[in-house]
Amino acid sequence: AMFFTCGPNEAMVVSGFCRSPPVMVAGGRVFVLPCIQQIQRISLNTLTLNVKSEKVYTRHGVPISVTGIAQVKIQGQNKEMLAAACQMFLGKTEAEIAHIALETLEGHQRAIMAHMTVEEIYKDRQKFSEQVFKVASSDLVNMGISVVSYTLKDIHDDQDYLHSLGKARTAQVQKDARIGEAEAKRDAGIREAKAKQEKVSAQYLSEIEMAKAQRDYELKKAAYDIEVNTRRAQADLAYQLQVAKTKQQIEEQRVQVQVVERAQQVAVQEQEIARREKELEARVRKPAEAERYKLERLAEAEKSQLIMQAEAEAESVRMRGEAEAFAIGARARAEAEQMAKKAEAFQLYQEAAQLDMLLEKLPQVAEEISGPLTSANKITLVSSGGGAMGAAKVTGEVLDILSRLPESVERLTGKLHGLKFPG
Repeated sequence: AMFFTCGPNEAMVVSGFCRSPPVMVAGGRVFVLPCIQQIQRISLNTLTLNVKSEKVYTRHGVPISVTGIAQVKIQGQNKEMLAAACQMFLGKTEAEIAHIALETLEGHQRAIMAHMTVEEIYKDRQKFSEQVFKVASSDLVNMGISVVSYTLKDIHDDQDYLHSLGKARTAQVQKDARIGEAEAKRDAGIREAKAKQEKVSAQYLSEIEMAKAQRDYELKKAAYDIEVNTRRAQADLAYQLQVAKTKQQIEEQRVQVQVVERAQQVAVQEQEIARREKELEARVRKPAEAERYKLERLAEAEKSQLIMQAEAEAESVRMRGEAEAFAIGARARAEAEQMAKKAEAFQLYQEAAQLDMLLEKLPQVAEEISGPLTSANKITLVSSGGGAMGAAKVTGEVLDILSRLPESVERLTGKLHGLKFPG
């Protein structure tokens, strides 16, 4: 056995052994026994037919040509229609099937045209298409073909009949348009004049109403002005009275403010005095007291330190030997007696004592003056061209300085004139 399939746009017919009547499968599958069974296929595709009917005389004897478009197909879902189509078209091509359907449709189209007038076909195409569809469908269904759709595509003639119909209709339409335009203009003029009249009447009425309104407005405005002026005068007087009262209150408030300001100034001055006293106390008194307290503490600490150092030194001296204390005491008493005697001598002989002290110190002054020369390693002398040279020059300079000392002392004290100093 062999297995065969087909698409939804095709039907298979199996005939032969055990296939009586033949089996028809539209868009499916079937088993076929080779040699004893036969399989044939028939197309279920939709066919588009261009149905032309040239120069067909209508009911009034006017020849016209009509072109229609029809869609037909073999009905595969209806078993009876499929069986009829198989009996008539099995083994034929799509072109042959389309030719048979086209001839049938053209014959029915011609028959319908012969029973209708040109005006009926031209004006009511839908009616013509429905009649052709109805008559052709009832005939083609016996062949297993269903008419899917039919549409009238074109109508024309060689006698300009349709053109004449168009001219007459066009003239009629133009005439109706002119009449309608004239009537419209007439009606528009009438309505415009009526509208103008109504407009003028409405304008006059409006002006009358406006005049009345203006009069009422002026009367009411005069009454309102009298009332407003009266109220305004009252308001002005009340305003002036209130201004006087307000000025009086302001003056009273100003006096009170001045009193308060003066009291506040006195309080501020008192506070400033207190603040300055506190500042003085903080800046002068407190730091002075703190410094005094600090100095007191430092003095006490230094005193304690000195006491402790003295005690330590005393203890140390005592440890070195109390015998030394007696000798020191004796020497101290002797020096005290010497100083006392000197003091007495100064009291009795003031100028002589001063001279004695100066004479005592002059050798030391001379020694200090000549001291730098003794420590000099090298002396470089520059001669100006006259006088002694070499060591004699240096000795002369030193002796000259020493000889000037009595004169300097005399200028200072006025007491050493004629004194001689040892060389």
